[in-house]
Amino acid sequence: MTNENKQWSVLVTGGAGYVGSMLVPKLLDAGHKVTVLDLYLYGDDTFGDLKGRDGLREVKGDLRDPAVVQDALTGCDAVIHLACISNDPSFELNPNLGKSINFDAFEPLVKASKAAGVKRFIYASSSSVYGIKDEASVTEDLELEPLTDYSKFKAMCEDVLEREREPGFVTLTIRPATVCGYAPRLRLDLTVNILTTHAVNNGKITVFGGDQKRPNIHVEDMTNLYLHCLALPDERIDGGIYNAGYENHTVGQIAEMVRDVVGKDVDIVTTPTDDNRSYHVSSEKLKRELGFEPVHTIGDAVQSLVDAFDAGKVTDPMQNKVYYNIKTMQAVHLT
Repeated sequence: MTNENKQWSVLVTGGAGYVGSMLVPKLLDAGHKVTVLDLYLYGDDTFGDLKGRDGLREVKGDLRDPAVVQDALTGCDAVIHLACISNDPSFELNPNLGKSINFDAFEPLVKASKAAGVKRFIYASSSSVYGIKDEASVTEDLELEPLTDYSKFKAMCEDVLEREREPGFVTLTIRPATVCGYAPRLRLDLTVNILTTHAVNNGKITVFGGDQKRPNIHVEDMTNLYLHCLALPDERIDGGIYNAGYENHTVGQIAEMVRDVVGKDVDIVTTPTDDNRSYHVSSEKLKRELGFEPVHTIGDAVQSLVDAFDAGKVTDPMQNKVYYNIKTMQAVHLT
């Protein structure tokens, strides 16, 4: 059975975040109904231009509150679970908070989803669950060796989801690479976005180390993948686990790509680093089994950011805490 023309009622947890801010409008444009559950830490106006639009419901609340989750799930038959304390530094700022949101709240959410009649649950894990691998091509069948609590809990949630999978409750796990490019709720604390911000606003890029590999995926491709997966039949995706990346480049190479777009007068300064974590993933399985292949390059991501800066869409990019997860987390004192 195909779901190509099926209109889902989708709960997007963390839907007012970086990826969600681009995903939600696309879901609505595709004819789906969308409920966003989010704390709205980065402002209440993420979907200002969508206010009052048919099919959009916004729930401002905490994923850890069972009553809030039950309310948000009302009428939903699909979940795209994006909500988490993102990236290692933000997680390490308050490990107990990170665990409570990234892991402790996960199984209750899955169980509540099943109880509410959800038929499809798509989970955003992370390509960091592999740890550091020597293999040239890191595929989904390799052992998981997460190096941090953030990635460890991402991996543990994958196990929970597989345990809860049953006929009529279809599950899919996506392991995204680092997302890049412009989105309405912008993050400037991700590799490509950081380097572009410094190139545009400082005329200088500082590269720490430079030989470490960082897999990336454009936010346009990341969000298109979620729509693609909603349209696939149950048997194509049920229980599936897929890497989602496009390009594996070193940080030094990414800096060169940024300079190619921003302009040759950008200085690249390389300094030593103690952080030699190097990640690289293969997304061939995604292409082979689900028929999805990213098309947006790192250069496209850089250009989208440059265009946003030029258009005045980004206010005080070097200092404004709204673009930096860890600065916002420090300011709001979430517990």
